[in-house]
Amino acid sequence: MIRAAAIGAYLATLLAVDTQVGYGGQLALGVATWAVLGALLVRISAERRVQTLGVVAFATVGEVTGSLVWGVYSYRLHNLPLFIPPAHGLVFLAGLSLAAALRERWIVWAAAAGAAGWGVAGLTVLPRLDVAGAVGVPVLCAFLLRSRARGTYAAVFLVVAALELYGTAIGTWRWAATLPGLDVPDGNPPSGVASGYIWFDVMALLVASRLRRRRREPEPRHLLLGLAEGDAAN
Repeated sequence: MIRAAAIGAYLATLLAVDTQVGYGGQLALGVATWAVLGALLVRISAERRVQTLGVVAFATVGEVTGSLVWGVYSYRLHNLPLFIPPAHGLVFLAGLSLAAALRERWIVWAAAAGAAGWGVAGLTVLPRLDVAGAVGVPVLCAFLLRSRARGTYAAVFLVVAALELYGTAIGTWRWAATLPGLDVPDGNPPSGVASGYIWFDVMALLVASRLRRRRREPEPRHLLLGLAEGDAAN
């Protein structure tokens, strides 16, 4: 819980400072954030390290696609700040810490209720109509209620939701009023934004799981025999 709070405080400070600097300042913030992520990575297990780096990789692809290519949202300087990729890793680590500190049932139901309520509000009472966000809410809730990693997903949702509300409020980034090319109304931030982030987590956990299984798989018998015969011949 302490780690989650510390990461949250760092990210909140990071986004606030970003609103006051230019490209050079963003570069410095990026270097600092990569350093913070690196310091945390050396303190966790190899499996968690692989998962975190996987989140960074998949999230970076998503950022380039969603922001720079599609234009669904844009950062203040209309670029992809260097601190964004490692910040995704920090969000994931904060979610892991939060999930470990709280009861899974409570956090899952809190996240599901929060996502559903946010989605309904985006279709009814919020200043901007949020159809695109509402579409993502059922996907998010399905993962929250059925996945074996639902505790982690729920915790990450809470962290992402807080950062999205904070980041858009202070102007670090802004979501387009409609999805470019589709004209589907979108919120700022959209209620289902965390559903996209959950996909980064899903892919990272899947890749890490497959890598772990491959490490544990014994060498095929014919290869072992071949190696033994080769050693004997030598």
